[in-house]
Amino acid sequence: MKSFLAIGIVVVALVAAGIYYKYGRHGGNDGNAPDGYITGVVRSDSGPEAGVWVIAETKQLPTGFIKIVVTDDQGRFALPQLPDTTYQVWVRGYGLRDSAKTQMKPNAENVMLHVDKATSAREAAQVYPGNYWLSLLQPPPPSMFPGTGAGGNGFTPLMVTQNHWINAIKSDCNFCHQLGNQLTRTLDDVYAGKPGLKTPEDAWEWRLGTGTRGSAMYGALLRQGKGSLKVFADWTTRIANGEVPPAPPRPQGIERNVVLTLWDVGDDHSFMHDQISTDKNHPSVNAWGPNYAVSAGHGQLIILDQKTNSTRALDIPLREPRASVPSRFPKPIRPSLHWGNEWLWSNPPYNPADPHNPMIDSKGRVWMTSQIRDNTTSGWCKDPSNKFAAWYPLEKSARQASFYEPKTGKFTLIETCFGTHHLQFDNDPDETVYFNELTGPVIGWIDSKVYDETKDEQKAVGWCPQVIDTNGDGKITKPWNVWRVPPVDATAYQNQTSVVPEATPYDPHRDTLVDYNLYGLIPSPVDDSVWGVSESFPGYLIRLRRGDNPPSTCSTQIFKVPAPGFDPRGVDITTDGVVWTALAASSDLASFDVRKCKDLSGPQKIDGSECPEGWTLYPTTGPKFKGTDVPADFHYYNWVDQHNVSGFGVNTPIATGSNSDSLLVLNPETRQWTTLRVPYPMGFYSRGLDGRIDDPDAGWKGRALYSNYGTHFVWHIEGGKGTKGKIVKFQFRPDPLAR
Repeated sequence: MKSFLAIGIVVVALVAAGIYYKYGRHGGNDGNAPDGYITGVVRSDSGPEAGVWVIAETKQLPTGFIKIVVTDDQGRFALPQLPDTTYQVWVRGYGLRDSAKTQMKPNAENVMLHVDKATSAREAAQVYPGNYWLSLLQPPPPSMFPGTGAGGNGFTPLMVTQNHWINAIKSDCNFCHQLGNQLTRTLDDVYAGKPGLKTPEDAWEWRLGTGTRGSAMYGALLRQGKGSLKVFADWTTRIANGEVPPAPPRPQGIERNVVLTLWDVGDDHSFMHDQISTDKNHPSVNAWGPNYAVSAGHGQLIILDQKTNSTRALDIPLREPRASVPSRFPKPIRPSLHWGNEWLWSNPPYNPADPHNPMIDSKGRVWMTSQIRDNTTSGWCKDPSNKFAAWYPLEKSARQASFYEPKTGKFTLIETCFGTHHLQFDNDPDETVYFNELTGPVIGWIDSKVYDETKDEQKAVGWCPQVIDTNGDGKITKPWNVWRVPPVDATAYQNQTSVVPEATPYDPHRDTLVDYNLYGLIPSPVDDSVWGVSESFPGYLIRLRRGDNPPSTCSTQIFKVPAPGFDPRGVDITTDGVVWTALAASSDLASFDVRKCKDLSGPQKIDGSECPEGWTLYPTTGPKFKGTDVPADFHYYNWVDQHNVSGFGVNTPIATGSNSDSLLVLNPETRQWTTLRVPYPMGFYSRGLDGRIDDPDAGWKGRALYSNYGTHFVWHIEGGKGTKGKIVKFQFRPDPLAR
């Protein structure tokens, strides 16, 4: 068993929302944070306005800077920790017009900000999050599925149920960007960029083939079937004719205590995938230090210095010339409506390193999944003298590993043999870093201690394929069956029955190699398990146990997401081993507790039907697609606050509200959600988050959560083309006036 990190829990009752909170009223001072403030009250002609946002924005620092707070029940506000410069201060709130902007400097007190009520529901709705607008979309009725193809109802036979179509819309489209934002809920840019289009269906068909991601968007349309064009056209037509969504609630209770700070990062066409602030297992690492973000499209590591409010970009190196390293972003098949024929991202003059996910280790080094070569592996990856290659040789892979050492300013590149996507550090003595291979069937790792001691990739790198003990003898042996995940079977899915293996011949006396794709993974802090999530519909948890002599002792178990849930993407784990996954398309958070499984002995099943009793689903709130029970939000990933960085409690699960401009905090005991909204600029599309403790004795000022705008299309953010991506800091005060 692994040793747990010591976690101190200080619990003080907080009335609002029934959540526990930790921090004192004023907290400490790090000696570097600015101490400027602006206080006052927001009023309309109706009186004080509670639960609205006060925004201070400036372009006079080295990078763009925004501070946002929420008014209390008397309309009062306090903007804290403002650098000494000039700000434009204004108000945004549901049911209101955005107020006029007033120029101010810090240390202004008792300011009165006037705001007007919106004159119509349509005017008010312009600042609603994307999921509210997307909820107006009406999916095809259940009777349309399974699809009957181009000669029938226009949906492909791959679309077997209404939920499967919803899954496809979210996984294929929300995968890259929000749906329901200003750009996607209208066709204005399409008609302006392509005059002569005659119908909304024609406009949607053209839009879905444009720009750097046009190939992917059009491929998604073909998988769904062109019947989807009518659905999209109906949605945007009704909006153009004046239909509006229901109004979101204003922030309540603890939601009014949040302080948001935003910094511009990257440029006006950066694809800024993720950021990181600290080591997940030791959240005081890199205290008061910079945040690091990866620019996938530009092959760069972006560094934000909060002390100077400045950023810089470093090109991630390659082992081969740029021209020989392939890009995953193809040349546009149709010109972009915003960038014309410019071939954005990972193509000259851009760097094809394509970093995807950064993490920080206990030494403060920034590890990344990034491409260092072409797609052909090194010789030792398939050399039988390497035990891992002898067990399962690897000949092709995209992305490997790299890390950046802040003390020296140098990058180190590591051949992994397997492809890499997300990475996570274990809490074992060797500080093993695990990687998922996006297409399966491999989970790989680097023993960072061995690498630091030897600088030898072959000694430090290992991997295991997904092999299930289907013969029940308690071990994995060769030869094995080879089973490929079959296409979705409509009857099996609808009836929640097992799917028959598609292996010929299938020998029940052998173990079985499977190839469930893995979108993310997390090592367990309590045993040798590594958990991954597969989006193969309706979705699966994959559990790899390494044993004491990998790869021969590696074994895999499969657990299927129960109905009505589908589409797990994120994955994290509590300190006692409960796995949490964000069901992105069905809009649930789901927990899986393997300790609840009644019997996992004997032959293991390959269809995931083991242990349905281990699952619990927690549906999110928010508006639902018209005519369905499925919320219109999307959850790219999730995170577990193992160390109570936020103050919501140890092991609190948090989902990214990637379609709702928010982070969503769950209290599993009450099943209540707290929405941490980022109201400006609209388009906060988060792919992940983390939390850092800068000073455990500094109250609310000494810790924060961090996330970033991770959309592929930064020009979708409010402000349009020219807008930059942003890193967002979430702090949690004991009340809305603490400063």
